[in-house]
Formats: sequence, structure tokens, C-alpha cells
Amino acid sequence: MPALLAPSGAPLPTWMPEPAASARQVVLLVLDGLGWEQLQQRAAVAPTLAGMAGGPITTVAPSTTATALTSITTGLTPGEHGVVGYRIDIAGEVLNVLRWHTSAGDARRSIEPRATQPFTPFMGERVPVVSKAELEGSAFTEAHLRGTVAKGWRASSSLPVVVADLLRAGERFVYAYYDGIDKIAHERGFGPYYDAELRAVDRLVGDIVEQLPPGAVLLVTADHGQVDVGERLVTPHADVLRLCRYQSGEGRFRWLHAKPGATAELLAAARQHHAVHAWVHSRAEIIEAGWFGPVVSPPVAARYGDVALVPFEPVSFDDPADSGPFPLVCRHGSLTAAEMWVPLLAAAG
Repeated sequence: MPALLAPSGAPLPTWMPEPAASARQVVLLVLDGLGWEQLQQRAAVAPTLAGMAGGPITTVAPSTTATALTSITTGLTPGEHGVVGYRIDIAGEVLNVLRWHTSAGDARRSIEPRATQPFTPFMGERVPVVSKAELEGSAFTEAHLRGTVAKGWRASSSLPVVVADLLRAGERFVYAYYDGIDKIAHERGFGPYYDAELRAVDRLVGDIVEQLPPGAVLLVTADHGQVDVGERLVTPHADVLRLCRYQSGEGRFRWLHAKPGATAELLAAARQHHAVHAWVHSRAEIIEAGWFGPVVSPPVAARYGDVALVPFEPVSFDDPADSGPFPLVCRHGSLTAAEMWVPLLAAAG
């Protein structure tokens, strides 16, 4: 955001695709769940995306939607904005950020979105946001998109039409979001359903490109990639669980919260039993290594657990408290290339 919303003529980072340098209008389309590796493996399915200028960039840690979207809209690292995962510890309550629920139910009143993520998105500009109409008014939307102008769509075919209307109206910057690829990967995995969705998304991107007026540029990026985990679920060892109060995070970036005085023992047990398929580190080690950015404030650091299990193998760490309506086939959250590398592609009108 600092680069895209800078005054006209300001130099862009070297990793920004060249067409963006001379753009008078920019559309940023975030395709939830489209990793660079998955796109490269299916270039024939997505010829429009494959033909765009640009390449891969990295997302944030953990490589998960709530954290990455907040970093995209605010331009801040997770250690700064504080939305540090899918399920985060807020004063002893584990908050599901996307649903804004704790074990007690809806948490909007007890955990205020603006206090949880206090930074204004889009450098304070009132940016039009083109996304599903049903996402408007949610607590997570309030946390990472407040102050924007909602332009909701109910059918994906409407997305290019709404974008075109905004460009014709003279908007300098438009933010658009589409979540279909992530949903299909979670529910169906890689295969014919995934390819069909990517093919449909490629047509959607092509429809937006066709609508671009002269001087306008479409940028396409993503929040994370995916790993096919399937039924490879790992229950933390009994020696680990007996030292835990509870867990947070998600299957591919699982935080363990130690019982009082047991942090060192928990770290040792986790390394003994799970270093074969995961990076196992303490919170202090990860913060020191800069995974969450160069600055992590004490209030933000308190939202992490004590020990992290971050798989480098295609497995997911199970937590009975972290469940959904169906088993997930593909997952994300870890620091593997399949999850961390995302596209940043551009096409000009």
C-alpha cells in the first residue's frame, strides 16, 4: 500500500511489475489461496495469468488469510498490526479472527475489532472495496477494511462490471477480493475441481483486463499458497499435551500454550517428538529471527503461544478446538515455498 498509494511519480520498489510504474489508475485483485507454485504448475489452465508481467513475492508468517490480508491492506507486518493468525490468544481467550468467535460465541462486544487491529487501512484513503456483499459488516472486515467504501457483489460475474464502473468514475485505486480458489482447495484439494476454478478465475481476470481504460493497470496477488495435507493429521504427543493449557493458531502453524512454569519442558518435549516433520521453536526464538517482522510490540507478542509447531512436511497438527464444517484437504500457514510464494502480476489497459 505505501508504494501503490504514494503520490504520482514516486519510485516503486524493484519487485513491483513494470506496468505499475506508469499507471494512472490501479486495480489490486487479491485471489485468496493462489500460490505461485500452484499457478506455475497449471499455466496451461490459466493463460491470462500466465501471460501477465511480474513474478513471485513472499507473503507473511503465518501464511494465512487473516494475517496476510491485514498486512496487504495496512502495509504493516504481523508484528505491527497484531492480527497474528487465524486463531489468536486475546487475554486468555482464543479468538477465531475470520468468524470473530471464541468458545463463548460471538466476541464482537468483548473483543473490539478496532482495538484488536488499531491501524487504518489503505494509508487512510477511502478506497472502494469490491468483494462479496455478505462480507460487508463482519468483524474481520471492520478490523482490516474499516473506513473503505463497500462495493459488494453477489455473483462473481459482477466483479469486473463493478471494477469497470469505478474506473470510469475516476477512482485512482480499487481493491478487489475473490475467495473461490481458497475454498475449492480446502474442500476439494488439487485436481479437476481446482483446475475448473482456476480456469474460471483466469476468465474473470481476463474480463477485468478487457475493461481497463488506457493508463489503468490490474495487479493480481494472493495471501498464501496451499499444501495438500489430506488425512495426514498429527495429534501432538501425549508428553506434549500434558504440558499444554490449550492451543491456538492453525494446523500448519500450531501454537502451544504452556502450563505455568512448563515452557522449557514443553519446548524440549515438542522438539523430541515433532522435529521430524516440523520446525519447533519458542516464541522468543521466532520473534528474534524476525518471522513476524523487525518489530513485535509486547501486546502483540502476548497473542502468540509459547511454542510453535510449523510443519515442513505435508501434515497438519490437530487441535479438537479448531474444527470446521468439513475436513480440509489443502491447508496453509507454514513457511514452505508452496505456501509462502505468491504471484504479483500486472496487465495494462
